Amino acid sequence: MPEVMWPASLADDTFTIERCLFGQGYSVVAGADEAGRGPLAGPVVAACVVLPPDCDYRQFRDSKKLSAGVRAALARNLTAIAAGIGIGIVSAAEIDRLNILQASLLAMKKAVEALPSCPDFLLVDGKFTVPVMLPQKALVKGDSRSASIAAASIVAKVTRDRIMEQYHLEYPQYDFARHKGYPTAAHRRIIREIGPCPIHRQSFKPVRDCSGK
Repeated sequence: MPEVMWPASLADDTFTIERCLFGQGYSVVAGADEAGRGPLAGPVVAACVVLPPDCDYRQFRDSKKLSAGVRAALARNLTAIAAGIGIGIVSAAEIDRLNILQASLLAMKKAVEALPSCPDFLLVDGKFTVPVMLPQKALVKGDSRSASIAAASIVAKVTRDRIMEQYHLEYPQYDFARHKGYPTAAHRRIIREIGPCPIHRQSFKPVRDCSGK
């Protein structure tokens, strides 16, 4: 894989890596990220986004630093500017079968494959590349370094939150709309009191310890 370099003076410009790749001859650069590695319930969701080269990339930032309302507005804006978007979802049952790391990589693979057209370079948040036959680079804290990855983080988070809000309607006693499946004190208490439901990750210790209820 090519070594991507960018000037230190442009370290705060989150489209620098993409421009470097354009300069190396790549024309369709995608960013991939996931949401939901840490929760005790629900799927892991990944997104892959190709930003238009002339878009205002500065608005797309690490989803963890944005409010839910801002994330939702930015997700709508990505559609409005005709960004390429692919989404991949891996269920709690598949997470139990594979382990969370492999499930996260599978979700990103599905997201890449769901893009309207195939990219020719992939930027991935984290330490691991995606199991697809594409030139790619893994970037630790990539959602703070690449606008394409940041946009993917926004889509993945918005999509997963919506899924968990739908699960709240099916399993209201777990309050998924509030904590989205994350291991909050309230969520852990509910699992201890009534046991897990079908969308809980049975391989995760706090769930496994209460699976007999």
